[in-house]
Amino acid sequence: MDSLLQLASDPTAWAALATLVVMEVVLGIDNLIFISIITNKLPAEQQAKARRIGIGLALILRLALLGTVAWIVHLTEPVFEVFGKGFSWRDLILIAGGLFLLWKATKEIHHTVDPNPEEKVGGGAGLGFTAAIGQILVLDLVFSIDSIITAVGMTEHVPIMVIAVVTAVTVMLIAADPLSRFIAANPTVVMLALGFLIMIGMTLIAEGFGAHVPKGYIYTAMAFSAGVEGLNMLARRRRKKRTGTA
Repeated sequence: MDSLLQLASDPTAWAALATLVVMEVVLGIDNLIFISIITNKLPAEQQAKARRIGIGLALILRLALLGTVAWIVHLTEPVFEVFGKGFSWRDLILIAGGLFLLWKATKEIHHTVDPNPEEKVGGGAGLGFTAAIGQILVLDLVFSIDSIITAVGMTEHVPIMVIAVVTAVTVMLIAADPLSRFIAANPTVVMLALGFLIMIGMTLIAEGFGAHVPKGYIYTAMAFSAGVEGLNMLARRRRKKRTGTA
C-alpha cells in the first residue's frame, strides 16, 4: 500500500501513465477496427454480444500477460537464426498475426467486391458466432502481446500498466458500437478499414522481420485517408441534398 501511495505522489509516474494510456488507446484502434468488421458479418442480434466478448477477451489477455511480465520480456530473446537474422517468439507471433490479417482483409475485400450470388445482400462473407469469436481471439492475442511489450518498454511499474490497459479497453468498449454502426452504414468506409488492416498486417510482418516502422507514419497515413474519405462523404451528402431539392 505504501508503494502505491508513493507511486501516486510521483509526478513522473503520472506522466508515464498519461503517455501509456494514449499509446494503448492508439494501439487499440487496430484491434477495434478488426472486431467491428468481423462482428458486422454476424446477424444483428449477435453483433453487440460478439463485440463485448471480443473486447472482454482482449482485456483478459492483456491482464493475464501483465501477470507474466517476466515471461513476456523473454519473448523478445532470439530462439533461432535464419541467414544470420535472429527470430524471437514475439517476431514469430507478429509475422503470423500479420499474415492472418492480410488473408482476412483480402478475403473480405473479395467478398465485398464480388459476393457469391447465393449470399444475402449485405451478408458479406457469412460467418458463424463461434468462428467470429475465434478469429477475434487470434488477433486479440497478437495485439495484446504487442501492447504489453510496448507498455513494458515505457514503464517498470505494473500498476501503471494495469490502469493504462483497463482505460484503453474501456475506451474500446465505449467506441465499439458507434464505430461498428458507422462502418456498416458507409460501405466505402468498409473498404477503407480493410485497407487499414492490410497496412497493419504488412507492418506486423515487417516488425517481425526486424524492420521497425514508426507507428506515427502508420497512423498519420490512416488519419489522412480517413480525412479524404470524410470529405468524400460530405460531398456525397451535398449532392444528394441538391438532387433532392431540384
